[in-house]
Amino acid sequence: MAKVVDYKKSGVNVNEGYRAVDKYKKEASRAKVPGVLTDLGSFNGMFAVPKGMKDPVLVSGTDGVGTKLDIAFKLKKYDTVGIDCVAMSVNDILCSGVQTSFFLDYVACGKLDAKVAGQLVKGVTDGCVETGCALLGGETAEMPGFYDEGKYDLAGFGVGLVDKKDIIDGSKIKEGDVLIGLSSTGAHSNGFSLIRKLVKNFNDPFVVNGKKTNKTIGQALLTPTRIYVKPVMEVLKKFRSSVHGMVHVTGGGFYENLPRMYPHAKKGQKQLCSVIVNGSWDIPPVFAELVRRGADEKNMFNTFNMGIGFVLAVKKADAEKILAMFNKNAKKYHKAGIPDMKAYAIGYVGHTDKAIRGEFKGSKQMTRFVNAENA
Repeated sequence: MAKVVDYKKSGVNVNEGYRAVDKYKKEASRAKVPGVLTDLGSFNGMFAVPKGMKDPVLVSGTDGVGTKLDIAFKLKKYDTVGIDCVAMSVNDILCSGVQTSFFLDYVACGKLDAKVAGQLVKGVTDGCVETGCALLGGETAEMPGFYDEGKYDLAGFGVGLVDKKDIIDGSKIKEGDVLIGLSSTGAHSNGFSLIRKLVKNFNDPFVVNGKKTNKTIGQALLTPTRIYVKPVMEVLKKFRSSVHGMVHVTGGGFYENLPRMYPHAKKGQKQLCSVIVNGSWDIPPVFAELVRRGADEKNMFNTFNMGIGFVLAVKKADAEKILAMFNKNAKKYHKAGIPDMKAYAIGYVGHTDKAIRGEFKGSKQMTRFVNAENA
């Protein structure tokens, strides 16, 4: 007779799953907004379309945290990567001028620890609260033998609603529009496969301008991705018609992401592109530390956000007002331990000398750097 094996002996602890769900429910109750029709634990999540929308459009985004998770688990610091998970999707959705309405998360692991999973979801909830969206549901998958014990993956999915007439799609961008850059908190959630090659010990002191700080390099790198939703949506309430395009600067840095907001030029037209003024913003010290540890300085803008996590192309006549509004409101969105967001005029929309065929992403012609005296 075959030996009897139950689910727990196969590596899945159902009771630990119940404990994790109890923690999730407690956390998710902090992230409820008008429109939520179901409680966490239902088979699905329901959300009502707001009244007054004439032509509602659903806008979605999905992403994960990537290998930044490895640092979190090495340092046993689990409560901030959930913010990263939310930020990566809601900032993408924001690029169309859309406030995320609800978010769902996915946690996968080899062996479930309810305390660890609870901390991960606490971070997700913190991100949802900061965004102003609901945590509508999620999934926790315990997969013994597939993930190593102690290893987790974290991903999520966001959805927003917008009236079709209010979508910002880049079609109104004009030559001469001002590019406003919003400061990042550091590396955000991109480039960590390279970072993990450069940093051998995440408990090493974080060095700034040649001096050791009271932070470790791991703590500095775990600073969560900035969520730009509330400050940008506040500006859009007043200046939506003057904001012509937006970019979330993620993997691939300036060269990969800035071109994504521009429409392809039609035959006989000049191709719009970004002209970035060198030295027009403050670059966080974490990037200098990565160069010190061996990162190729010439390729930093191909990989990292370099201190600018979100970019808006705005009407020149309103650029100063928009810039002032961002910086005036910065204190309103202050988070302990994280520098307040700053807005900078980092360049302008120009045009390329030659037509570009095929894919824009990564094209050096689409993102030009100039010195201030040549701007």
